[in-house]
Amino acid sequence: MIKILTVLGARPQFIKAAALSRVFSTKTEFREVIVHTGQHFDENMSEIFFNELSIPRPAYNLNIHSLSHGAMTGYMMAGIEELIQKEKPDYVLVYGDTNSTLAGALAARKLKTKVIHVEAGLRSFNMDMPEEINRILTDRVSNLLFCPTETAVANLQKEGFLNFDVHIVRCGDVMQDAALFYAQNVDAEQICRSLGVQPGNFALCTLHRAENTDDPNRLASILKALRVISHELPVLMPVHPRTRARLTPAETEGIVCIEPLGYLSMIGLLKSCNIVLTDSGGLQKEAYFFKKHCLTLRTETEWVELVQQGVNKVVGYQSEKILDGFREIRQKTWKADGDLYGAGNASQIIADAIISYHHASQ
Repeated sequence: MIKILTVLGARPQFIKAAALSRVFSTKTEFREVIVHTGQHFDENMSEIFFNELSIPRPAYNLNIHSLSHGAMTGYMMAGIEELIQKEKPDYVLVYGDTNSTLAGALAARKLKTKVIHVEAGLRSFNMDMPEEINRILTDRVSNLLFCPTETAVANLQKEGFLNFDVHIVRCGDVMQDAALFYAQNVDAEQICRSLGVQPGNFALCTLHRAENTDDPNRLASILKALRVISHELPVLMPVHPRTRARLTPAETEGIVCIEPLGYLSMIGLLKSCNIVLTDSGGLQKEAYFFKKHCLTLRTETEWVELVQQGVNKVVGYQSEKILDGFREIRQKTWKADGDLYGAGNASQIIADAIISYHHASQ
């Protein structure tokens, strides 16, 4: 029996866990214990994902949130350390690049427990991003590194990981596994009707990164562009709690602002929208999964394959650049490689690789 302590804390991690946990549950070799750090504590940002996606309920909830990066990571490390000592897992599994990810990886390695990092090797090459620091440090202390793309593998190779005692696997993207699986049972038209938008005639936008929401000038510039776009194409924006606290009615005039949505509703909107504008890493990929062009409201992206394929344009936060990107991408027809992130079986590849690695290391 392979015992895995899985650390979750943020929306994309719940989606990834839905895919991989489903595979774990079909194999007698695994026993998974889920820890929810509490990093995303809003009902629509956390609990709804467990309900919708049938993720196994967390065995533990640390309820740690609304703290500075250092305090949050420190408290998470202390809580996860206690659980590792109690549960004695063979591996701690972490996803992505959040504070929960780094806390789980550091706590495990300090207790000589092996670390599995799903979504390893991603780089934005922007060290001002907390996520970049988290992913680099997590990769460095991990034992099994599961990379979604060839670019991610190449990043690790350039950083000298072939000289380290690690196992690197290109597996594809578990978020694609989830998207393809859950989209089968989503009524996109009904979701659009319930939100008052016409299928095939709206832009879907999300904003949540601190570099955008915490900078009044950046946020105002992005919203200015969205207001202009809304005259040509309705803009639907599920509003993250951090963003909502910084918005005024004048800034959002013409933009349809709604409460955060569950994963299945977002899948419905992705299937039905014309274009995606976002600063979310996960949503950039999900736009690709459903063949939607994306404008990335950041100055860089980890998903360079999408830019190279011409389906994602990094436009930053300046109004004119966003509008220029919108006008350009509106004229494009979809042309992209359909296999950038694997064949929809990343979770199976990961589970099989863990079994092989575990047996080889006994």
